[in-house]
Amino acid sequence: MMTNYVNDEMERYYLVRRDILPEALIKTVEAKQLLASGEFKTVNEAVEQVGISRSAFYKYKDGIHDLTRLDRERLAIIALDLHHRAGILSKVLAIIADHEGNVLAINQTIPLQGIANVVITVETSHMADKLLPQMMDVLKRTEGVTRAEIIGQG
Repeated sequence: MMTNYVNDEMERYYLVRRDILPEALIKTVEAKQLLASGEFKTVNEAVEQVGISRSAFYKYKDGIHDLTRLDRERLAIIALDLHHRAGILSKVLAIIADHEGNVLAINQTIPLQGIANVVITVETSHMADKLLPQMMDVLKRTEGVTRAEIIGQG
């Protein structure tokens, strides 16, 4: 189980058997698989094929994943405190890309006292093992970054 602490709340992940999931969640995964396979090019086509609404798809798409897909991916959840200045987040994203990381999600708080808390989920499966520690060192030394730490990894 990976945990992710955002704003002092714990985000939890569960492993749930398919037969007890609501139909909308199952169909969301099916639509995502159709899109990933290239069988369908648009969300409209995929959701129509599986029989759910676009709004249901968008509501659930970032919250449910096929476990066999996640098994092949390695993830790092990185918490950062960034100065509220133009270009800082852009620098962070460029550093991640330069180290072969793929950003999957970004959650950011509204800046308070000039600092924004940002949590970035990064796919690291294409990174060489030494690149993640190197990337973290670079992030910690980046101007405008006051904190950078891995808070979850899987």
